[in-house]
Amino acid sequence: MIFTLKPGTLYLIPTILADETAPQVLPPQIAVHVAALSYFLVENARTARRFIKSVAPTQVIEDLRISVIDKDSTEAQIQAALKPVLAGQDAGVISEAGCPGIADPGAELARAAHTLGVRVVPLVGPSSLLLALMASGMNGQSFTFHGYLPIDRSRRAAAIKQLEKLALAQHQTQLFIETPYRNMQLLEDLLSQLHSATRLCIAASLTAPNEYVRTNTIAGWKKAGLPEIHKQPAVFLVGR
Repeated sequence: MIFTLKPGTLYLIPTILADETAPQVLPPQIAVHVAALSYFLVENARTARRFIKSVAPTQVIEDLRISVIDKDSTEAQIQAALKPVLAGQDAGVISEAGCPGIADPGAELARAAHTLGVRVVPLVGPSSLLLALMASGMNGQSFTFHGYLPIDRSRRAAAIKQLEKLALAQHQTQLFIETPYRNMQLLEDLLSQLHSATRLCIAASLTAPNEYVRTNTIAGWKKAGLPEIHKQPAVFLVGR
């Protein structure tokens, strides 16, 4: 008689967006799953260990198996990381912040898991992109996330104009992010490149005590002035 091992389950575990907010933003099932797992596939080992200990204090970090899968991981490394799951062990995917798989290397793990016939289970938690879209007042039925815009100022200007064109032509909300220390430079470029009637939403430090979400026209922003969000994680939305 031949026995075949049933693959384990790959759990996608959301983490917090802001320090010390777990009780407010994570449902109880997150702590239950983290406490029950002994194998984790993570974007950043240090961040993941701190998160695991904060939500599941009984976990002995030294006893856990933790593999790093980040944006530079190869297909071979992804396949190797999933071997224990194929052999029947459950695993948890932990991003550096927010939901795994959304603008995150966890998407590659989920893709490979589906190919291998491994069950993928997304758990509920905060997503900065969805929270920003919810609060923006912009079109939530048609939207696109573009990740980071080009760093080069001329290429960035062209990208901003193209996003505005898409927003107007398709009535589609355009979402993007920036490295936090370049936030203010990006905002200056947005104000200089977008038309006065175009709406811009700035959503910074979501779920934190200093959370800031505001939508205004470009003309309105120029009149009211920009918020100081230097070094704060933020999502930017453009639409009409």
